[in-house]
Amino acid sequence: MDNAILQKFVSVTIFSLMFAMGINHSFQQLISLWRQPALLIRSLLAVVVLVPLVVFLLLPLFDLSPAVAAGLALLAAAPGAPLTYKRTQMAGGDPDYVASLQLTLALLAVLVTPCILAIFYAKFELAIERVSPFQVMLQIGEVTFLPVIIGLLGQRLAPKLAKVIAKPVQKIADVLFVLLLVLIVVILAIAPNLRAMLNLGAMPLAVILIMAAAALAIGHLMGGPPRQQRSTLAIACIARNVGLTLYIAGLCDYGQQVIPTLLTYMILGAILALPYSVWNKRQTR
Repeated sequence: MDNAILQKFVSVTIFSLMFAMGINHSFQQLISLWRQPALLIRSLLAVVVLVPLVVFLLLPLFDLSPAVAAGLALLAAAPGAPLTYKRTQMAGGDPDYVASLQLTLALLAVLVTPCILAIFYAKFELAIERVSPFQVMLQIGEVTFLPVIIGLLGQRLAPKLAKVIAKPVQKIADVLFVLLLVLIVVILAIAPNLRAMLNLGAMPLAVILIMAAAALAIGHLMGGPPRQQRSTLAIACIARNVGLTLYIAGLCDYGQQVIPTLLTYMILGAILALPYSVWNKRQTR
């Protein structure tokens, strides 16, 4: 399949999910986490401190290639994945909490991502370019905030129309999300070159699994006591912003060698989170 077509489908899916979030949530709901300081602090501590700390501690313990180490550092520095909202719904999470958390993380990523990468640069030799807050802001603004703002403006300027289309928009976004998952599975099944590219070796795969499992555990432990909050924060921790990491990796020629690590984490993280999501949703019934 043409990569340009796949990239376009991914962009349309993410835009639809973010637009659905904007048109189905009020502005007050989207900033609701800011009025819960204890939960806000725990959430930020889990996603932007403890998960990067796990990676910072893992890198010296394993003999990883520069490309794999750079990929893990990028993932640690990139919170606020656009697909977090939908993935949390599948895990029985709190929709208002995850919407507010996701946008908060996306907003903070403008400063958090360059700062975390600077810490990794100080300790390790990363085979990627440094990134500025402005570059992060451009990528996140286009992918996350633009469709959400359009949805919020729709509620403000045409409330009756927004109310009518809110549920259909959400259903369309859900269908596109499922189709995207199916498309990824099909591509992996029929593209031997891609499967070969993702064959990083046993040690990198083990480190990626440790990182993903630790992220899931950190979110679950820090998100309680309500189970819906635990699952929300667990998915927010494991769902790193792969789109942002791919953008940063693409800023230099060597960044192509980092991509297998990023894609492998995305796939293994999703596989690892699936049984957790199923188990947690059953517990909340």
